[in-house]
Amino acid sequence: MKHSFQHQGLKFNFFVDDFTDVWKNAPTILMLHGAMANAERFRPWVPALCRDYRVVRMDMRGHGQTEVPCADQALNMSVLVDDALALMDHLGIEAVHFVGNSAGGYVGQHLAMQHPSRIKTLALFGSAPGLKNSQALSWLPMVQEKGLRQFLADTIDDRFPPGLQNTPQAEEFLDALGNNDIPFIGRFIEYMATQEWGDQVHRIKCPTLVVVPGAGRIGPADVYKPMRDRLPRGEILVYDGERHSICEYLANRCVADLRSFLERHP
Repeated sequence: MKHSFQHQGLKFNFFVDDFTDVWKNAPTILMLHGAMANAERFRPWVPALCRDYRVVRMDMRGHGQTEVPCADQALNMSVLVDDALALMDHLGIEAVHFVGNSAGGYVGQHLAMQHPSRIKTLALFGSAPGLKNSQALSWLPMVQEKGLRQFLADTIDDRFPPGLQNTPQAEEFLDALGNNDIPFIGRFIEYMATQEWGDQVHRIKCPTLVVVPGAGRIGPADVYKPMRDRLPRGEILVYDGERHSICEYLANRCVADLRSFLERHP
């Protein structure tokens, strides 16, 4: 079900799907999407989760149906963390199982480091400790020249495997992500491309699932090495041969691995 709340002068859009037994105090999953995406991208995940969990999905500021902030409003990790906390407070939720895809997982990592009592577990899909060691800054001139949808189409091999390119699923993905406010997305990517915190991930104390797209092309192959070496309670799962957008085209596999992880860490 679609809802909204006001925070820092912006109207935030979010969804709550809850088919749990009313007499149970069911745990909450908070899901946060990646850059250029929106909460609807997690829609295929919901049926397999909402019978046992209260599933909350939020559009990050400037994404989906959440309002775009003014150009002079601050945009940094502290702001994005505060947005997620504001939603949790709005719903009266003390702690969640956090699921983050790409940039959404960046926010989740900082939530777990800065507010450990609010995060029961952390599940990261295609979400390394930062975007600094990547080609992200090279995206901005291409977006300015060609537009967001065409840029995504030209770089679809980074996100979808060859067998799924030029399919209806890939075209729907391009339509959805190509419909964004380009100046804001430029600010968002430009900021994220300066961020890296691999030397800080030891501060994440909760059980953490890290799902790595084995053939991911956004950043070098060893971008997840700090998580392998430093996460105290990390579980690394590699999807061999898969591209960055595993949450899109491998939704069932991702959900199955998420459920298995949550069942081990209730």
